[in-house]
Amino acid sequence: MSEIGDELAMISASSLRIPNAERAAKTNIGSAAAFEELLRLSHQDPDRFWARAALELDWIKPWHTIRKGDLPHFEYFCGGIANPCANMLDRHLKNGADNKVALIWESESFETKFYTYRMLYHEVNRFSNVLIGLGLKKGDPVAIFLPNLPETVIAVLACFRLGIVFNTIFSGFSAESLKNRVEGFEPKVIVTADAVRRRGKLIALKDKVDEAIQSLPSVHAVVVVKRTGVPANMNAGRDHWWDDLMLKASPECAPEPLEANEPAIVFYTSGTTGKPKGVIHSGMGFLVNCYIYAKYQLDHHPNDVLWCTADIGWLTMHIWGIVGALSNGVTTIFYEGALDWPHPDHLYKVANKYHVNKLMTAPTVVRGLMRHGDALGEANDLPDLDTICVLGEPLNPEAWHWTDEKLGKGRAYINNMWGQTELGGCPLSSAAWLTPMKPGSCGTPFFGANLDVVDDEGRSLGANIPGNLVVVAPFPTLVRGLWKQPERYVHEYFERIPECYCTYDAAVKDKDGHFWVLGRTDDVINVAGHRLSTMEIESAIMECEGVAETAVVGVPNEIKGSIPVAFVILRTGREPSAEMKQKVCGRVESAIGKIAVPGVIYFSDVLPKTSSGKIMRRLLQEIVTTGTARGDITGLEDVGVIEKIRSVVSASSAKQAKLKS
Repeated sequence: MSEIGDELAMISASSLRIPNAERAAKTNIGSAAAFEELLRLSHQDPDRFWARAALELDWIKPWHTIRKGDLPHFEYFCGGIANPCANMLDRHLKNGADNKVALIWESESFETKFYTYRMLYHEVNRFSNVLIGLGLKKGDPVAIFLPNLPETVIAVLACFRLGIVFNTIFSGFSAESLKNRVEGFEPKVIVTADAVRRRGKLIALKDKVDEAIQSLPSVHAVVVVKRTGVPANMNAGRDHWWDDLMLKASPECAPEPLEANEPAIVFYTSGTTGKPKGVIHSGMGFLVNCYIYAKYQLDHHPNDVLWCTADIGWLTMHIWGIVGALSNGVTTIFYEGALDWPHPDHLYKVANKYHVNKLMTAPTVVRGLMRHGDALGEANDLPDLDTICVLGEPLNPEAWHWTDEKLGKGRAYINNMWGQTELGGCPLSSAAWLTPMKPGSCGTPFFGANLDVVDDEGRSLGANIPGNLVVVAPFPTLVRGLWKQPERYVHEYFERIPECYCTYDAAVKDKDGHFWVLGRTDDVINVAGHRLSTMEIESAIMECEGVAETAVVGVPNEIKGSIPVAFVILRTGREPSAEMKQKVCGRVESAIGKIAVPGVIYFSDVLPKTSSGKIMRRLLQEIVTTGTARGDITGLEDVGVIEKIRSVVSASSAKQAKLKS
């Protein structure tokens, strides 16, 4: 696999992009040299760096120790007392931001609501008093099963304010998936809505909650937001309408003093086996880390309008759209619905309407826009865009250049970032307008983050040699444990590779220290003894004219052990053909070698994706190898794609069988 590393090195060396020095001078820190000095401090003396970062926020009582312990058990700002919500709202009110817009909400049907920092403060206080009235106290668990609504933000901030441990769950999950996430968490209260709207359709939520908690005695109250007005079964004594409770609640509620390491968020992630696991993040550690990362990775300024396109059911929205945005005092947009509905250019319309200058989105959104060609971008300029951040899965160089040239029109900084739910942020990233960019690279280890590429025994690998991406030292947002599963926490993350947190991602580090994430380690295909990255093959396919999106998986082969199989979505106006298959195969052979040419190419209109845009490649692998998807599909945004893909695979197999006969 060294040839892949060599190719990545050549790509990175030939495409280095130096940010404009005049624009760099307008950043928070003022110059690339000043940023490099701060970055150096964070790596040479991380405790000193984190102390400096934390002192930019408000504390009730200072800490006595910056960091105690090491992987896998550690603490930050030990003994420090503060409150995350107070730092996201109260702190700005003290500085005169009462009438500044904090939150803009819009639905796909163009409904809109605005909340200033003062308005949001009062609404959060009211719901805090509602939770107190329901008998909740610090440390109690609450589940939030809502789409991107203003009430969702209010509920999250109220939990932060009271020190209540909360869990937000994607509203597109089924009742069974919801049950899998709440039965181990055992919430005392669930916050939900009567229904949600997506692509113009109504999806009942309250019914799912009723089904999921039938045998869950921990739940003694359900708070229901009247989002659509559709009938909802209300259980007397247990169920309450949000508006009714809020009308009676006081707009003043003092924030709860919290020790920095007390748990705040339990976020459930699903894997290929076993039930979803509840990742624990602390309150103030999460806040400090998200605050300082957002400040520099996005170069936040007071007048920024940030649009994070993620769903609240993914931690991305918490990191950037809530905590990172509000701790930095900017305006954040919460959008409910599909980004390409009712029209493909809907993202452009919303971004222009609110003069968005900081956009955070997923590679799948970018490729979705690419699929429609250049016409959308030409008809919908985004003159305010200053910084575009892309995360969720690797962004191939072609998509990077399209984002730069067609979406940002050469005026925006493109920050391709890497992170995980367990990491609570993006420890691999660039700093907007300060770090030299390399299309396809995820940047370098960010503030206080110590990452490396190692072999299976934990030995550090040299430049351009693919290996396991690991974290070798703690930082404040790194996972603190798994909810009620301490043994699984240690086993799953810290026993795979000695003395490291294992990310289960493969990566290459180039000669300049930039990291290139190749995909999951289980997305590496062994073809006749050659280890091939599915991400590298996907990047080659994406260079073919007419290809909008692709996903590559490895499937067993009697002769070669495994062979690559590609699913390809074509751009609008392109039709599947033998000629197109030849182009795809030819490009892969030219870019990587004949060994990497897909054994089979399926042309499809859909791919199985989570709501945050990640392609669930293991489901494609299961469909190809077994004819169905037997694994966990709870993360899918649309379970209907499974049958569509099965039909594509089945039809192709039948055609091949007919040709052979």
